[in-house]
Amino acid sequence: MTLTASAPTLALFNYDWDSLGHARAVEQLRRAQVPGLSALRLIEDGFDLFTFPSNARLAWFDMDRFVDRLERRARREGWQAVTSHHEQFGALAAALLAERMGWPGTPIKAILACQHKLYARQVLQRVAPEANVPFALLDAEYGAAVPDGIDYPRFVKPVKAAFSVLAREVASHAELHAHTRFGAWELWVIRRLVEPFERLAQRHLGSAAQPIDSAHRMMLEAPVKADQFNLDGYVFGGDVRAVGVVDAIMYPGTRAFMRHQLPSRLPSAVQARALDVARRFLRAVGFEHGLFNMEFFYDAASDRLSVIEFNPRMASQYSDLYRRGVGVDLHAVGLALAHGIDPATLPQAVPCAGAAASMVYRSFDPTEAVHWPTPAQRAALAAACPEAQLFVYEKSAGSIARDHKWLGSYRYGIVDLHGADAADLRARCEHASVLLGWRVPYADAWRTDLVNGADFVDSRLTPSA
Repeated sequence: MTLTASAPTLALFNYDWDSLGHARAVEQLRRAQVPGLSALRLIEDGFDLFTFPSNARLAWFDMDRFVDRLERRARREGWQAVTSHHEQFGALAAALLAERMGWPGTPIKAILACQHKLYARQVLQRVAPEANVPFALLDAEYGAAVPDGIDYPRFVKPVKAAFSVLAREVASHAELHAHTRFGAWELWVIRRLVEPFERLAQRHLGSAAQPIDSAHRMMLEAPVKADQFNLDGYVFGGDVRAVGVVDAIMYPGTRAFMRHQLPSRLPSAVQARALDVARRFLRAVGFEHGLFNMEFFYDAASDRLSVIEFNPRMASQYSDLYRRGVGVDLHAVGLALAHGIDPATLPQAVPCAGAAASMVYRSFDPTEAVHWPTPAQRAALAAACPEAQLFVYEKSAGSIARDHKWLGSYRYGIVDLHGADAADLRARCEHASVLLGWRVPYADAWRTDLVNGADFVDSRLTPSA
């Protein structure tokens, strides 16, 4: 495709990792003088769903009107590409706009097929049944009576959601009933989040003769007890390519992420099996272009690999990890794909770490007061661990209560770090946690904290090199 000197590129719902990642990637592409990408100029649009007053726009958000407005601006201002790694609205809006403008992009139907969790299970059952789990639609609308005859335990989750919202294991009819009770405000939020997707899914995946199941529903799956992993990659010209695998490590006894870590401990042969499953599924849904993330379980004892879900976009939290540990910048990959340029032609950096992780700090007690790092503590972290990337998620009391109900915990902070190896990474994490006044996201340290009933502090820690 022909690019103008400035190559104006739209980045939708561009915040947190994406804001940092895109800024970094644009600068690196400029310095490397990558043909077609050295003069990128980003334009931003969209809003933060988790920050007030930005999230007030949810009240009147309409996907078609949103993309209509973007199309008018794109034609008027000469935009040349669009990218987004935002699960709820961004990836779908980017696909719609790219199709209208004739730009490279992930096909709309492929985005919808991945995000409609029940539809995705049905496709997976056809093309890779050995990697599927038993599943069924919960035969009840939001808030309606839970039907009898369900075998427990079961894992329940929305047909369309993001960030594991309302996904949890239930052990009985009573637990499932309690989990599916919502107040008027909760129902309004859920419906406003899902309705834009529902309209497009019925239009593109279903038909008058054969409509698909509504996304305004919950579904049930057989629970899996196994370690969790993420396969990340992209598709260019129909060629499915892996970037790597990240290990997802949970807080003990929960399904809440404690750390996301590289390098993976998963054997290379199992990683190859995961890629084979991804190829079969992505081809079946027509995913011919774009970044993807496949979440899956692997049980070493039974040698069973089970797909959790496919995300039709980058897992933005992992971009920084791959940059540190592998030398691949996924945000640069996304920009290349948006302009129809083969990511394999991008210069690859030398990895700066033997191990890297994104540490997740959580509260599991709704009554617990979370400590927020002071300016002095933030400065101390920056001085001791200059490579650290800190995110803090302060919320209102109502939002925190909703997180505990919908997610089972409140994620109040994240720190990305790297080290020479796994032991060095842990030492740096422990030191960073002490500097911030936060609990250490490693299993034994977390258990010590629970036993002591106080913030974990190890006075023996010394500043990292």
